[in-house]
Amino acid sequence: MCGRFAFFSAAEAVQQLFGVDDASLAVTPQYNIAPTDLAAVIRQTDSGRSLGMLHWGLLPFWAKDKKMAARMINARAETVAEKPAYRAAFKSTRCIVPADGYYEWVTRDGEKHPWYITDERDRPLGMAGLWSSWTAPDKSETRETFTVLTTEAVGSIASLHHRMPVMLDDVTAEHWLAGGDSNPPALRDIIAVGHATPLRAWRVSRAVNNARNEAPELIQPANDDE
Repeated sequence: MCGRFAFFSAAEAVQQLFGVDDASLAVTPQYNIAPTDLAAVIRQTDSGRSLGMLHWGLLPFWAKDKKMAARMINARAETVAEKPAYRAAFKSTRCIVPADGYYEWVTRDGEKHPWYITDERDRPLGMAGLWSSWTAPDKSETRETFTVLTTEAVGSIASLHHRMPVMLDDVTAEHWLAGGDSNPPALRDIIAVGHATPLRAWRVSRAVNNARNEAPELIQPANDDE
């Protein structure tokens, strides 16, 4: 799964990798994005790809309240097309969630240690996502929310966790963001296999466990006593 992530890349990297080219690129660096936090999401609009800030934890339009959002941060790629909470978004409101890396926790010697996972080429990741617009039943609030798709972990990452985000490259991202559900088998192929992004990981300080902590030091390799 993906329960925390970071996004701090410069606008130029986002433009080059994801084709976003508008004023919305001025995003404050985030090193400890937690469930229900606002985070950057890339969506396709009539005028091109746009980056906006959405809440992490997808709320389907029929949700009675926003309490379920924290449980909806990830969607399994294997079942997303059929699950009632995600199938509408899968058909028409797909997105890319840019990240410089994400965290997983590994239990060793009875303690959980956080690890930071990132592209070994030092470039942002493009995680496949879905988004939805939700309005409270009493009309008191409207918010846009998203979820990150996950699949079976591969390579060295499987030793840290059995799930990982579905990664997109230029080609798969183009089809993933295309409007509508014109080719369901192709979409399922994308999220079943994803993109073989070369990843590397290292252990980081347990300071990341506290969602209130926010600093570049969170992604630095941990000392032996951390």
